[in-house]
Order: sequence, then C-alpha cells, then structure tokens
Amino acid sequence: MTKDGFDNDKYLEQQTAAILERVNQFPDKLYLEFGGKLFYDFHAARVLPGFDPNIKIKLLKKLKDKADIILCVYSGDIERKKIRADFGITYDMEVLKLIDDLRQCELDVVGVVFTRYDDQPATKQFMTKLERRGIRTYAHRYTRGYPTDVNLIVSEEGFGANEYIETKNKLVIVTAPGPGSGKLATCLSQLYHDHKRGLKSGYAKFETFPIWNLPLNHPVNIAYEAATADIRDFNMIDPYHLEAYNETAVNYNRDVEIFPVLKRILEKITGQESIYKSPTDMSVNKAGFGIIDDEKVREAAKQEIIRRYLLYKVEYAKGLADKDTVHRAQMLMENLNLTPEDRRVVEPAREVVRRNKKSELNGTSETLCGAAIELKDGTIVTGKNSPLMDSASSLILNAIKTVSGIPDNIHLLSPNIIESIQRLKSDILKDRNVTLNLQETLIALSISATTNPTAEVALSNLKELAGCEVHFTHIQSPTDERVLKKLGLNVTCDPEFPSKNLFVI
Repeated sequence: MTKDGFDNDKYLEQQTAAILERVNQFPDKLYLEFGGKLFYDFHAARVLPGFDPNIKIKLLKKLKDKADIILCVYSGDIERKKIRADFGITYDMEVLKLIDDLRQCELDVVGVVFTRYDDQPATKQFMTKLERRGIRTYAHRYTRGYPTDVNLIVSEEGFGANEYIETKNKLVIVTAPGPGSGKLATCLSQLYHDHKRGLKSGYAKFETFPIWNLPLNHPVNIAYEAATADIRDFNMIDPYHLEAYNETAVNYNRDVEIFPVLKRILEKITGQESIYKSPTDMSVNKAGFGIIDDEKVREAAKQEIIRRYLLYKVEYAKGLADKDTVHRAQMLMENLNLTPEDRRVVEPAREVVRRNKKSELNGTSETLCGAAIELKDGTIVTGKNSPLMDSASSLILNAIKTVSGIPDNIHLLSPNIIESIQRLKSDILKDRNVTLNLQETLIALSISATTNPTAEVALSNLKELAGCEVHFTHIQSPTDERVLKKLGLNVTCDPEFPSKNLFVI
C-alpha cells in the first residue's frame, strides 16, 4: 500500500507553468523570492507524504537556461555562528554547501549578498574567503527607513545606497539558507536599480506554506505554525484577498502585515499601480493542487505537529527554546486533541525502560535509555543502551536485523571487535564513556561485513530505514543525532538527559 498523499509530477508541472506565466507578466525581469529550503525540504516531505524534498531543485533545473540565482545571508547570522538545525552546520558552511549542491545540478550562483552588513569581522572574513574562491559578494547595509518610511526607502539614501547585482536572465531566483535573511529587501533593492536603468521588472514570492487554498485549520497549515512556533508565525485569512475577490485564502501574519507597505514601495518604484491586490496574489504556490489523498496528508501533518512539540521540549531542556514556544506548540496539539502518545513509537520506547528498571547499567553514571523505530511495514522494533553500546546503536542493529530477516540470537558484531574498540577508547583515547556510539557501531559493522556475510546483508539494508519514525526516552548525543539525521530518520526524544555529565560529544 502506498503512503503517498502528494503527486510530485502534477505539482512540478503546475508550479513551473505558474512561474513562467508570472515571468511573462513583466517585460524585463522577475525577481522571485524563494522561501523555505531550496534543498532537503524535509518538513514538506513529512507533512505531504510523497513530496520530493528536492522538488524545488528539479524545478530550477527545468528553468536553468532562464534563471540566475542570488543567495542572501544575514550578516548577524554569520557573526553569531547560527546553526541550521536539520544538518547541525553553521550558516557560513551552509552557504558553501548550497553553492556546491547547486553546481552539481549545473546551477550557478551569480553572487552572495550579505544583508544588514555592519563591518562584522566574521562576515568580512567569510566574504574574503568567497571572493578568493571566485564567488562574487555584495554588502548591503541596513536600509534607512526600512520597512515603513517609503519615501526614504525608495531614494538614493535608501535602496540607492546598495550595490547593484548584475544578472543576465529574465528570471532571478533570490534564496537563502534560512529565515530573516533579507530576501525581500534584496528583491526590492534590485527593482529600484532596474527601474533607474529603464528596466520594467517585477517581484513575486514562492513559498510552499501555508497552503493558501487549504482551510485555515487544516493540519498541514497548523503544522506550519508548529514549525515556526519559535519565531511566532501564525496563519490567518488574507483580508485583502477576501476584500478584492470575495475568496477565502490563507496566508501568514508577516506577509499580511507588511503587504500595505510593500504595495506602496512597489508603486513608488514603478510609478504605477501594483498588479497585486493581496499578499496571496504575490505568491506562486500550487502545492495544494498536488494533494491526492487528503486523509493521508492530514494524518502526516498531525504527526509532524507532535514531532515539533517534542522537539521544542528537548530544545527547552537544552536552553535553546523558551517556555512560550513550548506552550504555543502544546496549544496547537490540544486544538487537534493530540498527545505525544499518538506518535506510535513513543509508548514502545518508554515501555522498554519500564520493563528494564533494574538494568545492567545500575552503578554507572548512565541512565537506561529506551528506543523504538516503526519500520515501513508498520513493525515496531525496540532497543536499549548497555555497557557495550548506546541505545541508538542497539536500535539500528535490531532494526536492520528485522528488515533482513536475521534471527535475534545472531550477533552482527563480534564481541572481540567491540572489546577492541572499547580498549582503544579507554586506554589510548582516555574517553570516559567507552560504550559504542552509533557512528562507531556502523564503522565496526562495515568492517565486519568484509568477512561476515550476515553482517554484509544487514549493512546493505541500512538504507531501508530512511524515512522511518524513531523515538528515544532520552536526549541523544550530538554524534548520534548527526548520524541518525544522515540515515534519514525522523527522530524525537523525551526531554531527559541520559547522564549527569555536562560535556557530551
């Protein structure tokens, strides 16, 4: 039975056609603000089962002969070493990765714009690094009067103070590694300079969520609110669209709030009335037309809301989120009558701990950690930590044994290999924790696979776990967290630390 609730091909066809139609509305150029993630949009893939997380790149590849790409980065994010949560890398590294990924798809970046630039030392250093690797950089300082003083913004002291970014193609994609990057301001700045040069250019926005033609309280749209609870985004009916067309459309607060000012800026730049009557008009979003099974999509979105709630609770425990974010996520859960236990892997993981209260870990600094994974056929497999390996290692080995049809009493790793690694960690590397983490376990498995046919079969099925749901009763170490993400697993944890140790790698 397919789990797909979304038709990629239908969406790609309609979205591409809509973008080209919007391009043709303007004589010279269209600056298209690309919201959300350009690559690896796993949020969309989770709430729209069947959605290709790299669908935007497939779209761009279809348009590569017609499009230039500009990357925007908020200088403050470079200075404070902001981290992209899903990959665990800083934004400067994400820029490098993004450029490399685009080049692999035969898509070139015409320049990287550092917005709200204020001579930050880390930003200057990163700009130099890019320039020496042949990447053109631009520094846009804070625009005077932005975003409310239209007369000052649309002047030589406002957008006129920004360096102009040269582009060749009619479609210009303006994207970024994260929110608050200055994409909109960059688009408007380019429009200002274009119109000074006699070019009749326009602006539009490509954002997947919220989906304008789904109901306000549809779980997919609520899942977007859950995903942005930390930045306090919320969905609302677009009042301008309702007034102009007597048609209900869903948008979110920031776009609705800024629309009157944005409309005035566009009209000030172009000297004529805007073609847009609402923020929904500005958007090019055909995601709603790709949904082919509403029930599957609703259920997937509900699971994402639970996942986000659990994530925020962990971040709160780590000191990375505030209580208001947790409360907001909890409220969204309650509005849909959801509990953490509605996530199928939560209770089996907790049951592991309840069954093994008197564990072999007693007397150590570690706490018993239970884990559960839901395989693609619905089977639940569990694991727990031991003096030999941590819970992530145990879970993944048990999971691939189940997928491969290997009996539980057959060991994939020789005790000699495990003991040898533990001696290395304790005697040579002087590690306090000698249990094998997931990365060490998988390396040991790959070595065993060279001489052990059973281990080879299990290793070959590791990729079958991608997309599976996982829950742990305790927060995972940074190393295990990274490896679990690389395996493509959707992981949640209870907000409990596995030991009293403060320094964990």
